[in-house]
Amino acid sequence: MTDELRTHDGLTLRYWSWSRNPDGALPPVVLLHGFAAHARLNWEGQGVVEALVARGRRVYALDARGHGASDRPHDDTHYGESLMARDVRLLIDRIGADEVHVAGYSMGAVVAVLAAAQDSRIGRLVAGGIGAGAVEVGGLDTRVMPPELVSAALTAEDAADAPDRTRAFRVLADTAGGDRLALAAQIRAVHRGALPLDRITVPTLVLAGAGDPLATRPEVLASAIAGAELTVLPGDHLTAVRDPGFAEAIASFLARG
Repeated sequence: MTDELRTHDGLTLRYWSWSRNPDGALPPVVLLHGFAAHARLNWEGQGVVEALVARGRRVYALDARGHGASDRPHDDTHYGESLMARDVRLLIDRIGADEVHVAGYSMGAVVAVLAAAQDSRIGRLVAGGIGAGAVEVGGLDTRVMPPELVSAALTAEDAADAPDRTRAFRVLADTAGGDRLALAAQIRAVHRGALPLDRITVPTLVLAGAGDPLATRPEVLASAIAGAELTVLPGDHLTAVRDPGFAEAIASFLARG
């Protein structure tokens, strides 16, 4: 099922929901996708939704502003993970549950951390696809993914003209049918301040691919969040989500809540 959510700044966001014999005793799960992807690509396509609904969970996945079927303005002022975290809190309001579990990947993990630090209704958290950069520079690791180079890759006339180290984001955006100007606006507004990791007090799983350049040294992030667990899977930033252990790790961890 799909529905719409109106944001405080007038955007219309699309979110998806799934359930099959939901267990009312278990909190709903909110899934937050990565940069240049969208909800169904990141979560349904990788088997995460199926793994959760098979365990009796009701699942919601939001297409972030600028992504998927949500509005895609080209103005930088509509972007940044802090605004996206506000959208998540609005979705939780719509769900109406006293408690939800949240899993985010890459950009979505930064959004999930910000939301969990602000909203006591989030009772369990998965932060995937981020590592030491979340501690050392805040948010996505801009040392590896310089925003100006990603923006250049997204706005180049031809993919062949995109900077080598960020060309994969151009390819992902084109494959996912993304609006490259909207995505460039988001990357220019990317979160750069310190993340409030000391305010995360709920059970947390840090999940990273062993060869992910955007999630190096994930143990640094796990150590910065009180009581956090760490799972490392084979693969890099784009392939770790396809490992069978990815969906299982998320579903198993959230089932313990």
